[in-house]
Amino acid sequence: MRVHLRRNPSFRERSTAMERPTSPHQNALGQPVGASLSDWTPRPFPARETMQGRTCRLEPLDPARHADDLIAAFARDAEGRTWTYLPYGPFESADAHRAWLREISSQRDPQFYAIVDEATGRAIGQASYLRIDPANGAIEVGHLAFSPLLQQTTAATEAMYLMMRRALEEYGYRRYEWKCDSLNGPSWSAAERLGFTFEGIFRQATVPKQRNRDTTWLSILDGEWPAIRDALEGWLAPENFDAEGRQRRSLLDFQRETGARSTDG
Repeated sequence: MRVHLRRNPSFRERSTAMERPTSPHQNALGQPVGASLSDWTPRPFPARETMQGRTCRLEPLDPARHADDLIAAFARDAEGRTWTYLPYGPFESADAHRAWLREISSQRDPQFYAIVDEATGRAIGQASYLRIDPANGAIEVGHLAFSPLLQQTTAATEAMYLMMRRALEEYGYRRYEWKCDSLNGPSWSAAERLGFTFEGIFRQATVPKQRNRDTTWLSILDGEWPAIRDALEGWLAPENFDAEGRQRRSLLDFQRETGARSTDG
């Protein structure tokens, strides 16, 4: 099933100033401080384990198993649009792509996964955890590259749900981040569709491929996760799709029902 994303609002619409935070908590000097987290303990570093879903699974990236599938899947994007906003790719050859997969598969952070289509058993995309910070309970999802076989499908949504659930629920991280090039409208819209909250823009943050990049930051917090989880699980449930794989209700409907999205959002 193909999932149609909402229009991405303009930079001007999104970049309004945020209100300064306040706190009901004070220290002995009468200064506002954050809530006490006296029971907090560092979170586990994610294990390289398969995440199993109904339409897809995420397997720790193994070039011996996944390289041929990934190279073939991304070859369907003859123009190389998949790689425009990533700091690498498109690759000059299959051998160059394979060498890159070998290089990144051995890294601890980022921790790469292949997204495998449950129906075919073929790897059709990649994702990773990165900026993994167990001490503070923060973790980012990134290096997202979805081949044409994965883009705007139910499996694409489920893959992101599985990674959220692993980090926020199974490992108990407090903060789950998504960053993207501020000009990457589809990525920004995809994050907000999933339930991420826009936080701001780091201007002139990096220089990928000899271009300026302003970076958009979005996040999900642990307290927001239950409503977001319930909406995603409702949307992903088999009974929400007809015999042709068409959704019966939108994810937005479920988000409004669970409180993950306001009724006017």
